[in-house]
Amino acid sequence: MKKLLTPFLLLSLLLLSACGSSSAKQEGNTTPSDNNKSESTTITYQSENGPIEVPANPQRVIVISSFAGNVMSLGVNLVGVDSWAKQNPRFEELKDVAEVSDESLEKIIELDPDLIIGLSTINNIDKLKEIAPTVTYTYDRVDYLTQHLEIGKLLNKEKEAAAWVEDFKKRAAALGEDIKAKIGADATVSVIENYNKQLYVYGNNWGRGTEILYQEMKLNMPEKVKESALEPGYYALSTEVLPEYAGDYIVLSKSSETDNSFQDTETYKNVPAVKNNHVFEANMNEFYFNDPLTLDFQLEFFKKSFLGN
Repeated sequence: MKKLLTPFLLLSLLLLSACGSSSAKQEGNTTPSDNNKSESTTITYQSENGPIEVPANPQRVIVISSFAGNVMSLGVNLVGVDSWAKQNPRFEELKDVAEVSDESLEKIIELDPDLIIGLSTINNIDKLKEIAPTVTYTYDRVDYLTQHLEIGKLLNKEKEAAAWVEDFKKRAAALGEDIKAKIGADATVSVIENYNKQLYVYGNNWGRGTEILYQEMKLNMPEKVKESALEPGYYALSTEVLPEYAGDYIVLSKSSETDNSFQDTETYKNVPAVKNNHVFEANMNEFYFNDPLTLDFQLEFFKKSFLGN
């Protein structure tokens, strides 16, 4: 009887062993690029300041400045963001996320982040590094789309970031052709903002939709704007000289909480773009950034504004 049972027992043990081995292999195949990553797994990110170990699947990210929309667009959880992101009415999912700054170190410690992201100009970087891996970026060191790819690499979601960039460029270029067909290839566009009782005109890389209008759609910037704002990114101007910087079309970024009395002046009313009803007003708090969520919103805004659909 024992001789008859032995082969069956051996066969059963072999099958169990094989199943266990297969299961172990499947569990052990998890790499930093997989979606189901272990929280303890890390990757090495090549930051502008050198290699840094960061979580392969960050769960509690804090953005000190600028990049909240990039992180949200990639589906990564935020536990703390800067005041500018909190003020954006389109970022409703940040309603219950804590507001932090580079000075609120105790609050940041309480939030227990596993990754901190910000601009290279923030304060207390060394102290922040003691709390969690901290990665900073110098604004405009790379173009805005490359910046999103870098955020994608940092969050181990480079494929997702690259797919969005490719799709966005196609959509923006196609819309640009439609707009130029309607307004004319030689028409000029200015992006102007009224911030804190001061008017600013923007170049091609300072948010407010400038990247879309000038870089992707290749619409024309007035010569005066090129001279003053293209290199520094923005230029302050008075109402009196506004006509010199106004294009055939104006994208006006403003807030209802700001004094907009300049729009009641004869100087403003006599600007050709104003008289021709070619001024498209945008909510300043929605229009600041150049992250994917904001860029998609801006693209839709320009479609409705220029084409009426």
